[in-house]
Amino acid sequence: MKQNAGLMLLSALAVPLAAGTAARAADPGEFGAGEPPEASSERPSGFRGKLHDWNVVVGAGAIYGPKFEGSKDFKVMPAPFVSASFFNDYVHVGPTGVLVDIYKVENIKISAKGGMEFGRDEDESDHLKGLGDIDSGAEIGGVISYELGPIELTAGIDKIIGGSDGLTGTFGAEYSHMVGRFIFSAGASATWADKNYMKSYFGVTPLQSARSGLEVYDPGAGFKRIDLTASVTYLASEHWFVRGQAELGILTGDARNSPVVQKETQPSVMMFVGYKF
Repeated sequence: MKQNAGLMLLSALAVPLAAGTAARAADPGEFGAGEPPEASSERPSGFRGKLHDWNVVVGAGAIYGPKFEGSKDFKVMPAPFVSASFFNDYVHVGPTGVLVDIYKVENIKISAKGGMEFGRDEDESDHLKGLGDIDSGAEIGGVISYELGPIELTAGIDKIIGGSDGLTGTFGAEYSHMVGRFIFSAGASATWADKNYMKSYFGVTPLQSARSGLEVYDPGAGFKRIDLTASVTYLASEHWFVRGQAELGILTGDARNSPVVQKETQPSVMMFVGYKF
């Protein structure tokens, strides 16, 4: 499975593992904290009770987004989803990896994370032919977050081992507000990438140029992308919720000027139905 805008947007649904790709979206598992007024006060028992304790969320939806970062063409992608929290909500597992909270005090939280960067397949688009594949790689990093009322500020760093062998950092803010059964969220973030990452995804070597017809390009480190997100979540019941989310990514700096990039604006939309145990 290779990296694309769909995976970026899906990762925003997870517990905060998505701090290196896009602006953080609220975790569906958090929505249980604002249960509808008529939610049952009875605790589930047995295995279902354990799922409740683990904050398990399952669901599915669809994402409409670019075929690759910088693509002018779009596709629809299915989006199955499972996430869970363990050990008094200190360990979180989602579709993009594992997040472990290592320090919590008042409104500040520091977490370590691990997962995968899914690379890029040249078969995703005719425009990528001749550039070769970017292999998947392990991803390790950390994120610090600070809650200021309804606003959450985050800063994260990710190191990819294998694949692009790159380093990325993301800085963002998100505002969330609950009105009745609805949760409204909006956020913004900026992503920085080192030269290894930029060369892998946006560079064109002389050999790749000869194979693809794209001009030779040697990008440097810098901010590569700004993301704006907005979402609405409807709490249909104590357990069921529906979420719609839109994201606008804007490629910047050397990424924007790359011959690999066909379009600097990268919109994505998603609809998702989930069940929280």
